Formats: sequence, structure tokens, C-alpha cells
Amino acid sequence: MFTAIAWRRVTLRCTVFFQLRIPRYMSVYTTVERDQLEEFLTHYDLGQLVRHQGISAGIENTNYFVSTNAGEFVLTLFEQYSFDELPYFLELMAYLAEHEVPSAHPLADKSGHYLRELNARPAALVRRLNGRDVSEPSVLHCAAIGDALGKLHQISPNFPHHRDNGRGEDWRYATALKLVPLLNPSDAQILREELEFQADYCSQYLPRGVIHADLFRDNALFEGDELCGLIDFYYACNDALLYDVAVTVNDWCSAPDGSLDAARADAFLSHYRQHRKLTTDECESWEMMLRAAALRFWLSRLLSKHFPREGEMTHIKDPNVFRDILIARRHIAPLKPD
Repeated sequence: MFTAIAWRRVTLRCTVFFQLRIPRYMSVYTTVERDQLEEFLTHYDLGQLVRHQGISAGIENTNYFVSTNAGEFVLTLFEQYSFDELPYFLELMAYLAEHEVPSAHPLADKSGHYLRELNARPAALVRRLNGRDVSEPSVLHCAAIGDALGKLHQISPNFPHHRDNGRGEDWRYATALKLVPLLNPSDAQILREELEFQADYCSQYLPRGVIHADLFRDNALFEGDELCGLIDFYYACNDALLYDVAVTVNDWCSAPDGSLDAARADAFLSHYRQHRKLTTDECESWEMMLRAAALRFWLSRLLSKHFPREGEMTHIKDPNVFRDILIARRHIAPLKPD
């Protein structure tokens, strides 16, 4: 039962979150005309524009594929972040690419800047990676993702900049308060129970560094079984490294009913642990982190469903997928220590 005391604790945690950010499960909010893009490209040494096309599969920002006679690129117009916030992400992408983490390096303009303005939005270009996302990952795909995330976490604590997780513990509680009255009785009860279970847990003592925080199947590109690169670092932040592992495992290693596929999870974790050993505390926190990660994305999708934002292209994902994953993560056994 979700007690009155627990609700008061939740309410206190939410006092600074009256203005909630609504996640944007759409990918084109700002239309870019050809003549606007041609002028933008004059600031780069990328040749002449051939074509550009809006990307419907992404979330959060406005994205276009851009083809010039010098190559293939991705243009992002940032709908959520200010100019002051964006150097963290772009410098992180450059840092990771320069340390052999498979990812796209942002492109500098003729003045050496990664960031410019387009249609009153901050905008950046990255070189388009080969490959495509996989909808049904195999054991080999999961092993490759575990290897890449292990490399990322091995070097990310040395990245010199910091950004708090905007969708961390306090955001989860604030968002839950907004959503509980809108849910059916069964889902509302699941949410109350989960909030109560997670209320007293603290991950501050776990190893921390920069995390991707959104390494889903549509944010990795493959050619066959070979990983070409990780993309979309715009949720990246500093948090517990194990939380990033849990986010990734929940998406890549779940069966259709939400249960954890042991073969894929074992492949992911064994390759991840070749680069970074897990502490005893991390192994004991495995169930909690899987549940916290599942709750975060259930809430995000519920928020998008109940408070949609208009956009030229719409891509709203099913909240029930992560409700089922959350339920299935109850009573998961701790990991074996390294």
C-alpha cells in the first residue's frame, strides 16, 4: 500500500518541479526550407546541397538527413536545449569519437565551431554513419553493444564537463504525481507501489561518470552483426554507470512479454565487463537499477501520451512496453561479482 507518509515524501521531493519538461516523441518541429539550408551550408566546406529529408524515427529534436556532393550528414535543430547547454553534448561526442568509442564526430564550421543557428534554433551537423538500427537484436548485437558501452564507461569518468540527469529520481517522482490521476486503477496502483519501493534507495555511492542514458535499439547502427556507431547523445549526463547499463539491457535484452532474455543479457554483460568490472554494490543493486530504468521510460511515454506536443511528424511509443518490463524486473537476482 502506498502510504500517506510516502505520498508526503514524494510531494516534498517535487516542490522544485512545478514546471515539467514534456518529452517530445516526434522529430520534426521546425521546417527547414532548401534555400535556408543552402545558406547554412555556406559556413562549412561541404560542397553543394543535393537533397535533405526530415527524419521521422527520432525523438526530442528536429532532424534531417542532408546530402551534399561532399557526403552524407545529419542536421539537428535543438528544440529543448539552449546554446549554453549544448557544448556539453557536442564536446562529449567529439571526446568519445577521439577515444575510439564508435560514434559520430560533430562537424566544425569554417570558424572551428560545432554549433550554429538555423531558423532561430541551435543547429549542428554530424557525419552520417553507415548502417541501420535493428528491431530484433541477436546475441551478437547485444555483445557488440555491451562492448561499446563498456568502452564508453571506461573513459567517460575522465570527461571534464558535468551535467545533471534531468530525468533522474526527482523527475520520476514529479512526473508520477502528474500522471497518477490520469491512469486506469491497475496502472495507478503499479505506479504507487513502485514509487514506494524506490523511495528510500540512493545510488550516489555507485561508480559514476558520463552515461548515454538513452541507448535504445534505434540509437545504434549496424551492418549485419557489426556495430557502425552509437548516435543521439542528447540525453547524456553524469549519473551512476550501472543505471546506463540497466537502461540499455531493458531495451536490448527484453522478450516481447517484458521478461529478460538471459542469453542476450549474458552476452551484453560479459562483453561490457571486459572493459569495466562491476563493484559488489553494483551487483547487489541490479534489480533496483533495472526497475528505476524501466520506470523512467514508462513515465516518459505516459507523459507523451497524455500531454502530446504538436509536431510535423509524430512518433509516440507505446507506454505499456515499459510497464510490462517494469513488472517483469521485480525479484531479479543480483549479479555475480567479478
